[in-house]
Amino acid sequence: MSDTIAASTAASSGYTHTSNVDDAPTLIRSAADITRLVNQGATKLSDARIVVAIALGGVFLDAYDLGGLAFGMKDITRQFGLSPSGAGLVASAITLGAIVGALFGGYLTDKIGRYRVFMADMFFFVVAALACAFAPNEWVLGGSRFVMGIGVGIDLPVAMAFLAEFSKLSGRGNKASRVAMWCPTWYAAISISYLLVLLLYAVLPADKTDILWRLILGFGAVPALLIIAIRHRYMNESPVWTANQGDLEGAAAILRRSYNINVEVAADANLQPQPEVRKAAWSNYGELLKGIYLKRTILATVTSLVSPFAYNAVAFGLPVILSTFLKQSLMSTILFSLGLNLCFAFVGGLLAVRLVPKLGAWNMTLAGYALQLIAMVGLALVGRPADSAEAAISISMLALFLFGQGIGPGSHTMTFASLSYPTSLRGVGVGFNQILVRASSTASLFLFPVLSAALGTSVFWVIAFAPLAGLIVLLAIRWEPSGYDVDAEDFEPVKA
Repeated sequence: MSDTIAASTAASSGYTHTSNVDDAPTLIRSAADITRLVNQGATKLSDARIVVAIALGGVFLDAYDLGGLAFGMKDITRQFGLSPSGAGLVASAITLGAIVGALFGGYLTDKIGRYRVFMADMFFFVVAALACAFAPNEWVLGGSRFVMGIGVGIDLPVAMAFLAEFSKLSGRGNKASRVAMWCPTWYAAISISYLLVLLLYAVLPADKTDILWRLILGFGAVPALLIIAIRHRYMNESPVWTANQGDLEGAAAILRRSYNINVEVAADANLQPQPEVRKAAWSNYGELLKGIYLKRTILATVTSLVSPFAYNAVAFGLPVILSTFLKQSLMSTILFSLGLNLCFAFVGGLLAVRLVPKLGAWNMTLAGYALQLIAMVGLALVGRPADSAEAAISISMLALFLFGQGIGPGSHTMTFASLSYPTSLRGVGVGFNQILVRASSTASLFLFPVLSAALGTSVFWVIAFAPLAGLIVLLAIRWEPSGYDVDAEDFEPVKA
């Protein structure tokens, strides 16, 4: 049945497709043909999966830095004599930089291509990680994290574009699944940072633990250098973006190299009428608020504001919650944080990747927000635990929150941002989304130390408004990006 559909699609589009690389080549006549080939999953398992894995490198480094700094904030605050607001500024500097990076990164991703942006942004991570490790004061530390944030902001739009444009439309390993892979990658990085903290805490002399945060942040330069080397070896430009620029020969070459498809541009391709594809421009940010994209942007916007606000407050504040509210020792705090992330957030993210082709991003995000709302209300009602039973309930609520994040909004907020827009708008779409995500994260990272100091455990009532808002907008806008061929909107008129 699927072969019949594929053959019918090929015939109607005017290109010839052969599944055997040894037979006659697949003939390409338009950018739409390139998109359909990728969407049909015509890969022979060559470099495409490696490209997807490398695309997640920036996500890994972003999460690693967040997890490492979370354990170092107490020492940083003490060493530099920071007030709660000063600590909030240092913690949120990376997200401020990411806002700037996302603004330019989204535009550049669409303007000059995915590959060029991808190869340049990792140097921000290397320089900033080393500067953080040797920071003599809070100003240098905050400035270094701001520079790292620029790299993060540039990296996310191009990474999500690669994940979407090197994946097929449906089935296992589809676009929604691969975009959702950013979530378990994030939690794996958080867990690795916790493991590194645990290792260094065990081997460092007791009088040297105050340099722990420097070692953790500085070590981030090592995977960044490794990612640069691997990207140089394996990365190619997106064939879909290349074709949209009118370079069918270049797109075909990428398909041969990364997909191992025997593909050629038809001799009569230049004689075929080519649809005019939207060109990169700053004004494309405005296109996100027009026609069919308005509702999608509203949904992606609200989820992008509320999800990181709640998650960053809980994830970044997890060591504070465990050590202060739940009165755990440093070792117990590290172990509990590691266990909660691996057993609940990471597992939830893996389930999201596995189940989204069947259940859809909308359903899973709705379920995730519901679990988070229950968790925040539970934490607020328990308050500061008076005994071990109440402490166990609070830890269970934290686990429930992290599982809900992993299986729902943590994975699929990026799905809504990446797969709501076609290739011509994907860079600015994810860039705009990341501006909102980072603005929300900035507010969350700045406000959590202040609010927790002022409100204690009542801060959970404030955080509970985030998943509640997410539930409301999902029920109001029922848009399902998983399995939908959004890239076809660059070539075919779509009704609003």
